[in-house]
Amino acid sequence: MLKIKKGMNKVLSYLTAFLLISMTALVIWQVFTRYILRNPSTFTEELVRFMLIWTSFLGAAYTFGIRGHMALIFLRNKLVGKKKRALYLFIDLIILIFALILIKGGINLSSNLIQINTPILGVSKGLVYSIVPISGFLITIYQIFNIREDLEMEIN
Repeated sequence: MLKIKKGMNKVLSYLTAFLLISMTALVIWQVFTRYILRNPSTFTEELVRFMLIWTSFLGAAYTFGIRGHMALIFLRNKLVGKKKRALYLFIDLIILIFALILIKGGINLSSNLIQINTPILGVSKGLVYSIVPISGFLITIYQIFNIREDLEMEIN
């Protein structure tokens, strides 16, 4: 299971980095065409917006995978043994519930928007927002790994 988690981490980190670099290049192109060529590119703003949505949700999934999310560490650092394990399990179960809600809500959102196309690119908004349930699914997988790690945690 650790190999799968490491593989997911690698893919998501490279994918989010690629999206971020691509967004930066597109924004630079947009500025160049608007202010230097005085003929703004029509597609870049919409494309960057959609890439930002995907980057945010993939980055969120990656963050949960590496347990890099915000935490109140003062409580975690004060606890030891079974109490610390219980806190980790509680947090991971809450995140798992959130991820399952994200999947259900994301599927509803995507299916409601599937027939609506974006004005400039003509892409289905359902496709754009399909990242919501995808991210929820990735977070769910990560949380299953994290819960397993919690259960295997040594109690000092």
